[in-house]
Order: sequence, then C-alpha cells, then structure tokens
Amino acid sequence: MLGLDVLLLASTLHAVALLGALAPFGIVTFAVFVGLGYTYLKNQRVALRFGWGMFIGHLACMFAVSAANLAVLHSNLTASAGLEILLRLLALAGIALLALASVPLQVWIATVRETRLLWLYSALAGALAWCLRFPFQSMWDASSTAPGRWLQIVAFRSVERLLRLLMPLVRVDPDSFVIRAPHFAIVVAEACSGLEGLGLVLVFTTIWLWYFRRESRFPQALLLIPCALILVWALNILRICALVLIGNAGHGEIAMVGFHSQAGWIAFTLVALGFSMATRRLRWVRNDMETASAATAGENAGVAEEGESPATGSYLVPFLAILAASFVAKAASGHFEWLYPLRFLAGAAAICLYLPELRKLNWRVSWLAPIAGATVFVIWIAPSLFGIEPTSLLGASLAGLSPLARWTWIAFRVTAAVVTVPIAEELAFRGYLTRRLVDREFDSLPFSAVTPLSIGLSSLAFGLMHGHQWMVGILAGLVYAAVMKRTGRLSDAIVAHATSNLLLAFWVLSRGDWAQW
Repeated sequence: MLGLDVLLLASTLHAVALLGALAPFGIVTFAVFVGLGYTYLKNQRVALRFGWGMFIGHLACMFAVSAANLAVLHSNLTASAGLEILLRLLALAGIALLALASVPLQVWIATVRETRLLWLYSALAGALAWCLRFPFQSMWDASSTAPGRWLQIVAFRSVERLLRLLMPLVRVDPDSFVIRAPHFAIVVAEACSGLEGLGLVLVFTTIWLWYFRRESRFPQALLLIPCALILVWALNILRICALVLIGNAGHGEIAMVGFHSQAGWIAFTLVALGFSMATRRLRWVRNDMETASAATAGENAGVAEEGESPATGSYLVPFLAILAASFVAKAASGHFEWLYPLRFLAGAAAICLYLPELRKLNWRVSWLAPIAGATVFVIWIAPSLFGIEPTSLLGASLAGLSPLARWTWIAFRVTAAVVTVPIAEELAFRGYLTRRLVDREFDSLPFSAVTPLSIGLSSLAFGLMHGHQWMVGILAGLVYAAVMKRTGRLSDAIVAHATSNLLLAFWVLSRGDWAQW
C-alpha cells in the first residue's frame, strides 16, 4: 500500500506543485518549533504506535489527488478553480493523517501544551516567511535589484582585474557585463554575483553558532561569520575566473555544464567545513570553561562526557568519500560524467580503510532482503511504465565512445551501484542517521530498536538526496529501514539496496532506459 501511494504521487509532477505556495510556511513553522522547543522535545520519552487506520486514510487522500491529476494531464484539460481547491484540501488532509499516523493526537496535544505559546510564535514566523516569499522572489527575479546589482558590479570588476593578471588579452563590456577571452565569453549575471552563496553561508554559520552556543565564546565567535562570508565571496570570484580559463582552453561544455554547477557547492562545502572546524578547534573561539564544567558534571554523576561515538567515521566516511568524488567528477565533466569511476575508487578506498570495523557487523542475510530490493526496483521504474520518462543524454554520450571506453565506464557504473554505493549509503543513512536520531551512542543501539520517527526522518533525507526522484527515494529508504528493523541486521538493508540497483542496471542495459541512471 505504501508503495502504491508513492507510485501514484511520483507519476505526476503536477501534484507536487499543489502545496508549493505553502512550503515556506510549513518549513519555517516546523523549523522554528523544533529549534526553539529542542530541549523539551529531546527529553520526551514516549512510546509511539503507528496508526494504520490514519495511514489508510492518508493513502486514500493521496490516491484521490494523484488520480485527479493523472486524469487532467492525460485529457490535456485545465483543472477548474474548484477542483484545484479540493485537491489542495485533500493533500492537506493527507499530510495531517500521515502526521497523526506517525504521532498520536494525544502526543501532539501534550507537546503543544508543554511548549505553551511556542506554536503561535512558530506559526507567526511561518506566516512571515510566506508573506515575504513573493516580494523576495520578485526582487530576485528583477533585472536590477539594488543588492544584486551592486554585487554584480563588484563581482564583474573583481573577475576582470584577476583575469587581466592571467590573460592580458581579455576584453570586457561593462554595460552588458560581458567578459571575453580570446576563445570564450561569459556574462556575469546577477545570479553569478555570489548573493546565493553569501545567503547560504550566513544561514549555516548562524545556525551552527546557535546550536553550539554553549561551546563557543561570544562575541569572539561572531567574528568568524564575516570571515566565512569573505571567503565564500573570494571563492566565487575564483570560480568565475576558473570557468573562463577552462572555457578558453577549449572545454566550453565542461565549463558551463559541470564546473559551473558544481564549483559553487564545492566552495560552500569547504567554507562550511572550515567554519565548523574553526569553532571547535580555535582556542579563542572555543569555550573551554563550558566544556570543562560539562566534563566535571559528568564525572560527578558517574558518567563520561557526552560526545560522538568513535564508530562515526566508519559509518560516514565511505559515503562522504563518494560524495566528494562526485563533486570533483561532475565539476570536470560536461553532459557526460566521464570521471564516474572516481566515485567507485573513492568509495572502495574508504570501505577498505574501515574494513576491520565493518567486519564486526553481522553479515548474515535473510530471504527478505532480495524480495524488498525487487519491490523497490518495481516502484522505481513504475513512473516510466506510466509513460513519464525524463530525457537523458547518457545513451548518446556512451554511443560516442569507443567500445572499450564505453564498456569500461559501464562496468564501473554497475560495480559501484551494486557494491560501493549500497554499502556506503546504508552505513550512512540506516546504520548511522536512523540510529543517531534515537541515541548519541548510536553504535550501541540495536538495529531493531530504531523508531518510526527516526526511520521517517532518515528516509526523507535519503530521498531528497535523489533529486527529482525524491519521492521514490523516500519510499526506498522506508523499505530498506523496515527490512533492517525487521531482521535486526544492517546487512539485509545493504543486500536489498544492492538488489534494487542490480535489477535497475539490467533494466537500463537491456531496454536502453538511460534516464534511470
């Protein structure tokens, strides 16, 4: 039944847009409520039972929404205003029923009572975000907003000065913000001004310092925020210069497709990582007195100071290695990621590094694992069976390679999908995150002791990682986590994941459905 729910929703993109306007309200309200009520929510210890009746009602609402959208799409008609309102109400009802299925109404009521007026403050913050969504979006879309225009001019002049040191023949047109190298030209638009990167870093650094406010010294720690903003701004200037140099060297597709889209995320990741390390390691920022008092209190209570489990690295490093390799591979590629084997090599190296720790896991496998993997495979390809097939240039790119290069790339792709990716992703999402949401010392928690809430949140994160296939990704995460909880072994989730990917590889190679890759 759960597979049918996600399958129907994944069959149409129109259903996703139904509540798009309410997304800022919901996200901000939830974030403020959880953020300000974190202490209370963390101390709650309530045994939650999943409400299957509510969940069946949720499925019914989602089925009605998806069926109506499919009917409208296949008939090429425009939905009436009344139908749109009805579908929105059904979608809201479905969300509410799913929330009640996961957390009983009595627990919701008790939580609201204990947190007093926090629900009102959260709702007001969400309403403010919803109201500001339209003016901020229009400001961003405008061709000459004051902040964006100013940053655009500064970025343009900075790139010009730096490029002239490396390429004296560069020409510029200040009126149109065009920079021309001998064999390549770009427009430094407002989107290239660095405003987005500055916003992301500002949000990240603010949240980080708030979360670790007890471990940080103020106002010293606040000085790191402008340092991070300056650094991400400088990296954006270097990114644009590197883009011009790569394009001028004859690799225009790599510059505009791979490097242009990935270099910004690489810069943000580096700045975020550097900021987090600085707050934890710089003595003039770290609050050693708070740390020492916490350690003393722990000793007096007969417990050790709380910290991350030593096993964290073995569960996260393989996935992070593949993620870092994907950044590099995509940044150095155009429409075709010719460096994909780098992902396999990075993942394999990280797994081998932590092999002694991983051998401690129970690697027995039950019959349930391949069945669950086959089920996920069917759900994954279901949208294409309904005629919803996204376009992909992968087939044409592979056809342009020599037979040796083509089959070498495919061999690495299949091997990574069946071996390194299932191990790395299951270690990170099911082995670490699903249990870490329950207990800081996650490695001492049995795999069967994960909660419905931790399964849901980790599956949501797993699904969002899959881009436009996020809905089926969420379902896959739920299935893999359910298998792990049922058998009490992470190995079953790994085998289920590997089975899904193996069947998907056969599907792609036999039918040429390259969009699935």
